[in-house]
Amino acid sequence: MSRRTLDTDQVVAAAATLADSEGLDAVTLTRVANELGVRQPALYRHVAGFDALVRLLGLRGREILAERLAAAAVGVAGNDAVRAVGGAWREMVHEHPGLYAATDRYPCAGDVELEAAVDRVVAVLGRALTAYDLTEDEEVHAARTMRAAFHGFAHLEAGDGFPQPHDTDDTFDHMLDLLCSGIQPRVTR
Repeated sequence: MSRRTLDTDQVVAAAATLADSEGLDAVTLTRVANELGVRQPALYRHVAGFDALVRLLGLRGREILAERLAAAAVGVAGNDAVRAVGGAWREMVHEHPGLYAATDRYPCAGDVELEAAVDRVVAVLGRALTAYDLTEDEEVHAARTMRAAFHGFAHLEAGDGFPQPHDTDDTFDHMLDLLCSGIQPRVTR
């Protein structure tokens, strides 16, 4: 029997696939090892343990999110940019529910790499706001507000947090309208 060569990216990729297909709670070191065709102790050469794996999943989720937001914002401005990044956020969560769930499982505060990943997401959101001609402080607050709104919506939608018989697409559009109208008046000050 030949030995399988692994690296950290393969371990994280296997865990991400499992998380996205069965949910983050399905991810265990044993399950990831089985998916990779190795014994669990082999994983410890690449991740320090379960918490470290979840941290890496959260980091990957934020990286994908930042990439998706940046791509969505290309060539659009103002309200169209807000709508584009909002749609990209929601789409990323639908496509990678397990990775997105991992972004909430490991605390960012005090972790330089995770804090930087969050800062990249907020920076992309801030760049999407350039047409509003906001001050630097207003841009940061608006980007943080967008992050909170998109994250909150995604969290509720992923957890069946909208039990009433209203179309969630419609609700999302209403949220985008509220965000755009809340940012818009800042231009006229």
